Amino acid sequence: MNLITKLLDKLNNKRKWDKYYPKNNEIKVPELSLYEYLREQNKDNMDSIAINYFNNKMTFRYFFGEINLCARALKSNGVRPGDVVSICMANTPEAVIAFYACNKIGAIANMIHPLSAEEEIKNTLNATKSIMLITLDLTYTKVQNIIDDTNVYKVVIVSASDSMPVTLKVGYNILNFNKVKKPSKNELFMNWNQFLSRGKSYDTKVLVKTTSNQPAVILHSGGTTGTPKNIVLTNGNINALVVQVNKILPDINENDNMLAILPLFHCFGLVICVHTPLCLKSTVTLIPKFDAKRFDKLFTKYKPTIIAGVPTLFEALLSNKYMQKMDLSYLHVILSGGDTLPQEKHRIINDFFKKHGSKAGILQGYGMTETSGPVTFGAELGSLGVPFPGNDIKIIDPYTKEELGPNEVGEMCISGPSIMQGYLDNEKETNESLEKFSNNKIYVHSGDLGRIDENGIIHFEQRLKRMLIVSGYNVYPSHIEEVLLKHPSIINCGVIGVPHPYKIQVPKAFIVLKDGIKLDSKIKKDIKEYCEKNLAKYMIPKEFVYRESLPKTLIGKVNYRELEQES
Repeated sequence: MNLITKLLDKLNNKRKWDKYYPKNNEIKVPELSLYEYLREQNKDNMDSIAINYFNNKMTFRYFFGEINLCARALKSNGVRPGDVVSICMANTPEAVIAFYACNKIGAIANMIHPLSAEEEIKNTLNATKSIMLITLDLTYTKVQNIIDDTNVYKVVIVSASDSMPVTLKVGYNILNFNKVKKPSKNELFMNWNQFLSRGKSYDTKVLVKTTSNQPAVILHSGGTTGTPKNIVLTNGNINALVVQVNKILPDINENDNMLAILPLFHCFGLVICVHTPLCLKSTVTLIPKFDAKRFDKLFTKYKPTIIAGVPTLFEALLSNKYMQKMDLSYLHVILSGGDTLPQEKHRIINDFFKKHGSKAGILQGYGMTETSGPVTFGAELGSLGVPFPGNDIKIIDPYTKEELGPNEVGEMCISGPSIMQGYLDNEKETNESLEKFSNNKIYVHSGDLGRIDENGIIHFEQRLKRMLIVSGYNVYPSHIEEVLLKHPSIINCGVIGVPHPYKIQVPKAFIVLKDGIKLDSKIKKDIKEYCEKNLAKYMIPKEFVYRESLPKTLIGKVNYRELEQES
């Protein structure tokens, strides 16, 4: 393809994208913090419901009052602008309140998966220099074991039952009585009510004015290399996505109800399921633990008008027999992300919703934690759609960096206002991931291969790196291997992904033991327990295969393709 043809094709793609946008598609990022933007958007909406948690409903007025009280409690405990407060929580009101309270006082929220292993929690607390931890009571034992090895000087313990209605709270506490150890009487630990009580006596102004380019949150991903990264997103990054969503879905308002199943520690859950709908005046119904078998009960009870999920969530919906006769006519926005949605599966899900009275078809998005969530949208079966207004996507040759033409497969590189600030304290990896192109825009390398067709529609092809998607989470085999190789009995290992009917993929580990180590039930149990302690639950291999050796390539590397063929 000659240079003139390529230039014309690029220009045509721009024009083709324009036809998918509303006429007024200019994206202006508000010069406000997340908290201030949320407050500004709802200044005339204070009596509408902001949060619904098991039918315990909080108006925006009450919600902002709780945020203010939490902000005062943070300040009374010595949290200053720029400090990092870690939030290791499920989807509860306390988690959302703490997130916005941190933002209100200029602190940075570090979001941690509560199922993380002890070492993972310790490592992220230390890497982010966290001074305070707000965590679910179910993590107490893990936290107690590692907290002395961190700089955290205060731990706030929260129960998922704290905001539940009384009868539900009693049932929850009885059910989880043996799972939760009560904190010892130690000044390091306090419960949520004790923490808030400290805020009641703090009467100094707490709102800190921050700019759109200041850090707001740290989220976690493997980056494009698979090594765990701490991703810094700014106020502007996340608020920009709200503006973009509002351009393409302008009808979302105070009458809408988002069913927030995706977790807050996941970018999709935090930005799309919580911050965006709240800023668009909608109710957010928080679901702390998703049970596919009870999916029908969520719809019956809450009648959500908006749902967002990964493909496995929609598969669970289809397989729930109680959904088969349900009227879903109230559902008018359906968003899918976190993994690709194959064309046939996309069609089946759309047919299901249409059959049950919903006029909405799935809007498929594509994005990364490094892009604050989705950067594309589209309804075309099996595609990633087109970039959000204000974004640009280039397809480049991953080796020559040359931009490719229509239907040529290359690495997808993304530019736009939601692109991360960078990886925390990792300039080398940041510079490898972010690159300024000839148009003077900064693009993030996705590590994924795709193509743009003649209509400007973007299509995913495959992952450039060896990454797995397990129930919507990025899982990097190289990280699992790194953990396994630290076990004193393992000399070599290889991890691959194998198909799973519900989770899409699960890790499978091939292990070679050191000479002299006898393979018996004891060593197998020891390695499994080691994984349970050092890997997040969704990273733990579902199958362990013990071998005397692993197949190698001609240059001596583990031949993963051969392992995959054996499986």
